[in-house]
Amino acid sequence: MRIVVSSDTDGGLEGSVSHHFGRCPYFTIVDVSDGSVDGFQVVENPFFQSHAPGQVPSFIRKLNADVMLAGGMGRRAIDMFRQYGIGCSTGAFGTVRKAVESFLADRLPQAAPCKESVEHSKKDAQYEKDDPADRLREEAAALLEKVDDVIVRLPDAEE
Repeated sequence: MRIVVSSDTDGGLEGSVSHHFGRCPYFTIVDVSDGSVDGFQVVENPFFQSHAPGQVPSFIRKLNADVMLAGGMGRRAIDMFRQYGIGCSTGAFGTVRKAVESFLADRLPQAAPCKESVEHSKKDAQYEKDDPADRLREEAAALLEKVDDVIVRLPDAEE
């Protein structure tokens, strides 16, 4: 199975997962068989600076992906991956290794459109998709939600 993970760095399995697959600078391609990693490679996202709908899913398809993992993804991309027969999950975070392990352990949810995608579908959305500050705010908010989720799951410390 070939799993492609959106990545913020070119650190391979120890690289960090990117919040949004279409805007990530790298993709980490992880080949897995019998539940273990056979190998990996990192490729640059040729559409990192800007992309039109469909370009990134088409690129991922050409990488012979079976699965796409990302922190977040838009509705159209999810639909395109389904049309291509590529499974996708959102909510991935941490290192690429942890994201792959979470997917293999069935701990990642099925893909759901990110907040930005939902806002774009509303007629009155004022979000500027190319504004780096807005992207960072969205990513920071998503990270804070993840931190809150982790804190809730931590056992109470005995004093």
